[in-house]
Amino acid sequence: MKTAMDELRGIVMRAGSRWTDTGIPRVQMVRSEGCADQVYEPMLHLVLQGSKSLSIGAQNLRFDEACYFVVPVHVPATGEVQPDGTEPYLAVSLKLDPTIVAALMAEMHSAGTTPNPTGFAVSAATPELIDAWLRMMRLIDRPGEAPILAAMIEREILFRVLIGPQGDKLREVACADSRLSQVRPAIDWIRDNFAEPIHAEPLAGMTGMSVAAFYRHFKAVTSMAPIQYQKRLRLLKARRLLLFETHDVGRIAYAVGYESASQFSREYARMFGLPPGRDAARFKVAAPAEDDVLLAAE
Repeated sequence: MKTAMDELRGIVMRAGSRWTDTGIPRVQMVRSEGCADQVYEPMLHLVLQGSKSLSIGAQNLRFDEACYFVVPVHVPATGEVQPDGTEPYLAVSLKLDPTIVAALMAEMHSAGTTPNPTGFAVSAATPELIDAWLRMMRLIDRPGEAPILAAMIEREILFRVLIGPQGDKLREVACADSRLSQVRPAIDWIRDNFAEPIHAEPLAGMTGMSVAAFYRHFKAVTSMAPIQYQKRLRLLKARRLLLFETHDVGRIAYAVGYESASQFSREYARMFGLPPGRDAARFKVAAPAEDDVLLAAE
């Protein structure tokens, strides 16, 4: 007898090797994602088959099938995915809309809470959460029903997460007085200006905090210090340029904000395991589709 997970896997087997739009708002799926190095946008991510390992700051996480995690903020991460034997890695994701989360929290009478969780976590998906995801993904073949039912099922998925172990992480997205909301202006500035030098005082000023409080809250939200966050953004952007553009290593180093090509090469090798030129030689592939999120440093 086919289980809910079996049916979900069968649907997601249609996905491409990069994140694939489903035609359902904010919902994407992926099959055999080759590289987990990217800037994750606010999202709920459910692994259906295989596993994924991620390094976010000092945290090293592993996600096995039927596990999910919540990313409440844009965060640069490195890692890899592993198939299940001969079967490909499969996953689905839901981009988080703060207005939808806030409205649901208000109906649940939880809008007044101030969640301030630290770090990222892995949780096992409940049968109810998996069932909601299955009904969502079935809408791919029911486009006439999707405009009505997708929004209802999205709320159910979010509800299941809000009442689960990662509920506080999801609440961060919508709470105006959470750590995330306080440091978001600085996070957005670094993402938009990652090639520029950063200074503690102006960043802290954007958040209305002292420098010490800013550093403490920033690390609580992203699991890394501001300079580490910027460095990972720079190196992910550099890798994209190396793989899909024709610039030399020196030009790329300066383009992403490094003043020293040798320092860039050392830090690149430390993050990706090989110097820039040797790393790029492994991945001479066609340019990614527009929705590829190897780097989403908008």
